[in-house]
Formats: sequence, C-alpha cells, structure tokens
Amino acid sequence: MPTTDATVAAVRKRPRHLMDPANPRPPATHGRAMSLSQVQMWVMSVLAVTTILHFAAGLIAAAFYVGEERRDAQIGLLAIAGVVGIFSVLIGAAIHRKPLLSWWVALGPVPALAGAFVMFAA
Repeated sequence: MPTTDATVAAVRKRPRHLMDPANPRPPATHGRAMSLSQVQMWVMSVLAVTTILHFAAGLIAAAFYVGEERRDAQIGLLAIAGVVGIFSVLIGAAIHRKPLLSWWVALGPVPALAGAFVMFAA
C-alpha cells in the first residue's frame, strides 16, 4: 500500500503544545468560577462603596480647611463623614444581599475617626 501525506500525518504523533481539533482540552477552571451576575454584583458594590467613601474623605478634608474658631463645624463635618461611611458599608451589604446589621458596619466611621484623631490629637 503506498503511503500518502494523509496517512503519514495520521500516524505521526501530534506535539503536546498543539491543539488536537478532534479532541479539544476541557476549559480550565482556576479556583472558583463566578457567574456573570456575581461579577456584576462585585463590580457594582466596589464602585458604590469607593464612590461613597471618596465623598466621606471629601467631608473630612473640608473639616481640615474649616478654621479653628469653627470647631462646631469641624465636628459636624466629621460626624456627617462617619454617617456617610456607615452608609457605604450598608450599601455594599445590600448589593450582596447580606444582613445589614453585622460587625462590618463598625468599619464605616473609621475614616472619620482617623480624621478626628489627626485633627484634634495631633
């Protein structure tokens, strides 16, 4: 039987780094595979929380620029920043459909408390 290029190619072993069209590799799943809705939920919560925390940071910065004679305004701005920080944590929990009352809520006023420490103790 004469050998043709097709029979030689069929007998020859395909190198490992090349894909075999008749036998494709299964798709690799690294770690946890997330659905599209889970990815959308994480993207939305990260965007919402960071945007709201930037607003809280702006309130803290505004408190630094208020004069020393307006201590009441400084305290008021820091208090509003603390409430906004708590609101950001609550929004993140609500997007992920988690219970709103958890220990994560305690992290909300941390930026305002840090700003108050720098402003009044230093």
